[in-house]
Amino acid sequence: MPKHLTLAVSQSRTLSTTADTLSSLSETAHHAAQAGIHLLLFPEAYLGGYPRTCSFGASVGSRTDGGREQFLQYFHSAVDLGDTPRGAGQDWVDRRLDVAKGKEHRGDGTRERLEQMAKDTGVFLVVGLVEKSGGSLYCAVVYVCPREGCLGKRRKVMPTGSERLIWAQGSPSTLRAVTTDIAGVKLTLAAAICWENYMPLLRFSLYSQNVNLYLAPTADARETWLPLMQTIACEGRAVVLSANQCVRRKNLPSWITGEEEAKCEEGEADGMKRFADEQPGRRPSNVTMTEDNHEITWPASDFKPSSKPTPTEKKTINGASPHHLITIPAEDEAAQTPNAVQTETPEDHVLALPSADSFKNKSSNSTTQGQNRDTEFVSRGGSCIISPTGSILAGPLWDVEDGGLLTASIDFEDCERGRLDLDVAGSYGRNDSFELRVAGLDISPPP
Repeated sequence: MPKHLTLAVSQSRTLSTTADTLSSLSETAHHAAQAGIHLLLFPEAYLGGYPRTCSFGASVGSRTDGGREQFLQYFHSAVDLGDTPRGAGQDWVDRRLDVAKGKEHRGDGTRERLEQMAKDTGVFLVVGLVEKSGGSLYCAVVYVCPREGCLGKRRKVMPTGSERLIWAQGSPSTLRAVTTDIAGVKLTLAAAICWENYMPLLRFSLYSQNVNLYLAPTADARETWLPLMQTIACEGRAVVLSANQCVRRKNLPSWITGEEEAKCEEGEADGMKRFADEQPGRRPSNVTMTEDNHEITWPASDFKPSSKPTPTEKKTINGASPHHLITIPAEDEAAQTPNAVQTETPEDHVLALPSADSFKNKSSNSTTQGQNRDTEFVSRGGSCIISPTGSILAGPLWDVEDGGLLTASIDFEDCERGRLDLDVAGSYGRNDSFELRVAGLDISPPP
């Protein structure tokens, strides 16, 4: 008998405050309930935010006070689920940890609110979030059952690239799959976060637990992400859900965009200064471009520009004469423009400098360019749902923000049908010859 469930991924973006994001999450969950959805996945770092484009003022061997201030803002936006820095595991799940005197619960109440949302809607929620514990931040995923509350939580074991500056490493023991029963269908589900999915041994630790619902919240909006999800679904014979945020630059937090605007203004000021320094009489050298696109650098210590170009030189600027070269400032090759002011060099080459009109045009376009920059996508999304044989059931969803919802009806017996061909963690994987051990984690299928 078919075992059907309706699953969904929410391509939701983090809002300006954690309270607003939680409210939006609640609205999405209620909408999902009305649509008959049984389980709903939200993107990586949905609560707390993914600080895309932010450098936190860091370079190798150096950090800035401005970067520390940014980290403070980011730390404040993270949620406290009442867990310990080391991770209390089942003690956290079962609420066996001490509660401070006069408090109803550990943490900031986010766990309790998520549990109430799941209970009110009847939707099983899987939420990507940034969790603070002690003085550290963790990229995490929490599994929230409508009946039993939080069934588990895991922390990203290997943050990627610059994420390592702001996120601590989670314990591999949190890779333990959880089981639940939804509408008579038994699910064994687990999550791999973003580029953890590129770790073959981590993937295999989930396959070994006989996972039939593989969750991949992510921040990767590359076109290469979809084929990875298809590979995982086919490899593990599991349903794969992947959710990403779709975000425009204008919707990044002000503590990120403020830094970017300051850098742009500083860059424009430096550009103006360089242009002034490159005016006649102050250039240290010229660069000559040949027809073959080669450069020749000429000394210009005794350079005295004339006030008028010759007719022949005018033709050269327009590319009509094959017998002359075009020379541009050594430090600003982009200054070669169609409406350039032309001057004669002692070598009878043409020097192209930006004219006053071209500078005005650049200034008049700055507002439009700024608007385009604000509306450009810094993440285009790409959320998807993949079948156990690797076919695309829904998505990828591009350029849709503010709660795009992908849904699919799944027959989970397809996972078992697929084992006819492939069972990488069972007999097909030759477990009599190959063995994987993970510190602190039992990778045998849960009961």
